Amino acid sequence: MVQIAVCSYVHIQPRLSPTPPPVSFPCRNSKFVTSAPIKTKKTEAGKLGAITASGSLNQTVGGQLLPESESKNKKNTSKKRVFFLDVNPLCYEGSTPSLRSFGHWVSLFFSQVTHTDPVIAVVDGERGSEHRRQLLPSYKAHRIKFLRQLSASQRFSPGHVGRSHGVIMDVFRKCNVPVIKIEGHEADDVVATLAGQVLQRGYRVVIASPDKDFKQMISEDVQIVMPLAELDRWSFYTLKHYVSQYNCDPCCDLSLRCIVGDDVDGVPGIQHVAPGFGRKTALKLLKKHGSLENLLNAAAVRTVGKQYAQDALTKYADYLRRNYEVLALRRDVDVQLKEEWLVKRDTDNDSTTLSNFFKLLEGTQKLTHQSGSNFSNG
Repeated sequence: MVQIAVCSYVHIQPRLSPTPPPVSFPCRNSKFVTSAPIKTKKTEAGKLGAITASGSLNQTVGGQLLPESESKNKKNTSKKRVFFLDVNPLCYEGSTPSLRSFGHWVSLFFSQVTHTDPVIAVVDGERGSEHRRQLLPSYKAHRIKFLRQLSASQRFSPGHVGRSHGVIMDVFRKCNVPVIKIEGHEADDVVATLAGQVLQRGYRVVIASPDKDFKQMISEDVQIVMPLAELDRWSFYTLKHYVSQYNCDPCCDLSLRCIVGDDVDGVPGIQHVAPGFGRKTALKLLKKHGSLENLLNAAAVRTVGKQYAQDALTKYADYLRRNYEVLALRRDVDVQLKEEWLVKRDTDNDSTTLSNFFKLLEGTQKLTHQSGSNFSNG
């Protein structure tokens, strides 16, 4: 069932089983490669070397990447770009819900990054994390849901502009950006599914998000652009940056995170049950065996490393496979790309819409302070 609330807001109720079928995305000779809050650590920009802006377990890890040829670079840059905007993380400043953060980063995104390129905004669906939490109850258990748990001082009064969700949707509608929300799915899975469809049409994909989950998708035709608070800019993160940072193919990203875990998402690494099995050991084994599944299969029949690593891989194989199922982005979400989402975006309303949005925030803040003052004096 497809429900359309406004012309640019698509709300879909999918019919899917809770567990995705395995899908294999080879690392080489493929256009589509699988592999925090808004406040970024101060060292992040230098660590990433970013350019500032003005599935299946059976993934392979290639050898050292060779420099791209000039002709290949020209071919890639000649392709038109489609941007996916991961909305939920932008609604936080650190761990605190903030509509001002949303407005700030969206304003910079439109003016510095996308200009008239197509933008598809994606928000988390209701119960989007449910199937992952069934596998791992600690998954994102500590996160505050922005659209449901605003504090009294941050919530708009009912008689003023309605709920914050409606205000955010209104900004995108007036700026000619479709907003996709699919019940039972996180925004990450929706982006991964639609990105594959965009790539099949010959476009490049740029994912706007601070979420490192998207690093498993990086390829020659898939980039990330992330908000860096210390630079007050969006910065591009490409295949070249990934290889420079990790000295490996992005295809090992997901397998590596399954082993070392993800504290932000509440996914424990193997070091919690096998002390001493860290990132260095994991990366060494993955470079040799190519993928988590290959590594686990090899460890089941022969010795693949030192005894502590061998024991951990054989004893906790199911533990690691569960981590994979939790961390892997799904690409089978029941959503279809629409041609009208790929057209040049009309930016005529951007300035006025965002200006009115910030005026609305200022007015709401004044009303809140006045109400608090009257209550104290009373």
